[in-house]
Amino acid sequence: MRWVLIVFGVVVSLAFVSDQESSPSRNAPISTGEKLDYRMYLGVFTVGKGTTTVDKKYHIKNDKPCYKVDAYMETLGMATWISKVNDNWGAYVDTSDIVTHESYRRLAEGKYRLHEVVVYDHDKDQAMVVVADKKTGKFGNPKTYPTPDKVRDIVAGFMYLRIIDFSKYKLKDTITVSGFFEDKSYSFKIIYSGKEVVETELGKIPCHKLVPIMPDNQLFRGENSVTAWLSDDGNQIPVKVDAKMFIGHAGTELVGFRGLHNQLKVVR
Repeated sequence: MRWVLIVFGVVVSLAFVSDQESSPSRNAPISTGEKLDYRMYLGVFTVGKGTTTVDKKYHIKNDKPCYKVDAYMETLGMATWISKVNDNWGAYVDTSDIVTHESYRRLAEGKYRLHEVVVYDHDKDQAMVVVADKKTGKFGNPKTYPTPDKVRDIVAGFMYLRIIDFSKYKLKDTITVSGFFEDKSYSFKIIYSGKEVVETELGKIPCHKLVPIMPDNQLFRGENSVTAWLSDDGNQIPVKVDAKMFIGHAGTELVGFRGLHNQLKVVR
């Protein structure tokens, strides 16, 4: 079921670093204690859940105040019979620049296990990666990789979505984004597709519509196969992501929230 989590990952990785906009364009509408709940689906079936949380207190990393943000993803019901998944992706995110100072992943996917920590040096544009031994749990020797300026991991990319000023973009404008994941830096493009009202379990939510241009792969059907919607309000939280896959439709949808900085806009 790892591909289900990849779809959820798309929505939190859409904005690592924007080449057109490398620093926050507005104050971050992020509250400590915030929680967002998502349903993961395949066709009409719910196959998992995802949750993002912001810790109730601030943390200090590299002498900078940070949000501690965690994303949890797990399979549910019959999906666990195929492959049980229980993942935690986390990061310490600068409260000012919304960049990552430290990130970590604890993955349990079937028999696969991974515990990884990445420490970012923004002065040197480097990331130091350490991975724990699967048997002993002890971390191995660190490896250092070059990164883009003001780099963000996937979790900080999720937070960065909250501060992009979409009023600066016109229909079909292209946003180029870049970031660092595992041991590579990369970039890809996202098309701004205007505004759209999305029907959810919570009601009808006005949204910004984004379509990332997907590279050729064996998972998604075509380069415009993934669509993501962010709430068109003071929060700009991910509301839904839908993917056309070779095995059918899959995606995630917001089903609950707590502690938002602004009231979620829902229309009738």
